[in-house]
Amino acid sequence: MRHEEAPKSGLREQGRQRMEPRVSEPAQTREELLDSFRTAMRHVAATVYTVTTGHGGGRYGILATAVSSLSFEPPSLLVCVNRSASLHAPLASAEVFCVNVLGLGNRDVAEHFMQPLPADRFSVGEWEESHGVPVLASAQSSFICRRVHCHEFGTHSIFIGELVAAKHRADAAPLTYYDRHYIDISEAPERAPG
Repeated sequence: MRHEEAPKSGLREQGRQRMEPRVSEPAQTREELLDSFRTAMRHVAATVYTVTTGHGGGRYGILATAVSSLSFEPPSLLVCVNRSASLHAPLASAEVFCVNVLGLGNRDVAEHFMQPLPADRFSVGEWEESHGVPVLASAQSSFICRRVHCHEFGTHSIFIGELVAAKHRADAAPLTYYDRHYIDISEAPERAPG
């Protein structure tokens, strides 16, 4: 029995797509790139957090949006902090920190934390101490973490924390930041599947 060979140019070339030359846009200058990046990132809705720690008898905290879950094994978070932020040095020296997920009812806390170094960042809100760090009692969620790693990149440090304790309030809607404004995403219209 004789087997017929497929034409050499047949099947192989059918799977290939002809590459057309692409016309690329002119390269952006560094300032154009940064401006485009800032504008694009302003339009990414983000949960609002306070990141807090205790160090040397003091309490420290900042408002943040660059926070993310990292792993379930072990349960961990990452927090990105500008090295010029007031929290950076205390956090880099602390063993424990807290990530408080702000709810709509915590807008006053967010606005107070936005002020440049108020005399006492913790004078607004119901703050309690747990594991040696300030925890916002009325937060939507609070994650107390043991700092396990710190990596530097660009202007920021990426702190990785392994979860020590967590609490959550199911009745709190998240405070969300979008295009330089706080928004209530619980009122966002649902879109029909399309």
